[in-house]
Amino acid sequence: MTDPVSELQALRTVRDLVRWGASEFARAGLSFGHGSENALDEAFHLVLWQLQLPLDLPTVYLEANVTDSERIAVTELLRRRVLTRKPAPYLTGEAWFAGLPFHVDERVLIPRSPIAEMIAEGFQPWISDAPGSILDLCSGSGCIGIACALAFPDASVDLAELDAHALQVAARNVHRHGLERQVSIVSGDLFKPLAGRHFDLIVTNPPYVPFAEWAALSPEYRHEPRRALEAGVDGMDIVARILAEAPTHLRAGGTLVCEIGGSQDEFDARFPKIPVSWPEFANGGDGVFVISREELIGWNERRRAPAKKSRK
Repeated sequence: MTDPVSELQALRTVRDLVRWGASEFARAGLSFGHGSENALDEAFHLVLWQLQLPLDLPTVYLEANVTDSERIAVTELLRRRVLTRKPAPYLTGEAWFAGLPFHVDERVLIPRSPIAEMIAEGFQPWISDAPGSILDLCSGSGCIGIACALAFPDASVDLAELDAHALQVAARNVHRHGLERQVSIVSGDLFKPLAGRHFDLIVTNPPYVPFAEWAALSPEYRHEPRRALEAGVDGMDIVARILAEAPTHLRAGGTLVCEIGGSQDEFDARFPKIPVSWPEFANGGDGVFVISREELIGWNERRRAPAKKSRK
């Protein structure tokens, strides 16, 4: 992307920079979906971040003139977005989830789960009492578990994650929100490091993208850790293990909340007749199911039961 010096010098106001960035993003054919849904919103976010201005900036300040050094810094950031195809949160090192800021980098997925809406509503009507113990399984940056800890200050919260690099990011976010006494970090493969532990609520956003779909992702999504996205031919390899093992780690009356995104068809094909509920989200998003421990035990027992022979 090349621009004459005179063209950049013509960018005098905050509004000019946002407009220029949006136009460059559109010309480059960038993909969005990591906090912004279109070129204009992403340019607006990056410009304000670089200028250290709030996202709720009164519109009158869009006409404010920028200095030469500010113009250079902003245009360099916008160019990096085009040239690297990195999602904006990886460029700024920050993403927002459930109204909270989190550090992110390429060791973790960028938070964008609709589970944030469920947390804001206290997981109602899916749970009747405030949980005393919560597990964020496949925690990545720790955003789900940390948001749960702040929503349920009397609950103990565990963040469980296989990837040691992701756990470093999670630890940084736990410290950022001052939750060291409430939130614990557990390293290991799914439930393996949690032998003998039981929870009132398990919330998980595991890998669920089928291999073919992952291979066709745009460059922005390919910057995210593959092991946090791709999960076998149908994307259900990790979900299958969670459904089989979760009952052992749920207390009586406990609940499993699991995100599978756009892989609902693959889920239905792999796990027919499983008695899950699918919450609807006012703020957009789908692909999250809820199931109780008792429903999960019954389903697993029916699957394991030998098929009855038909009488002729």
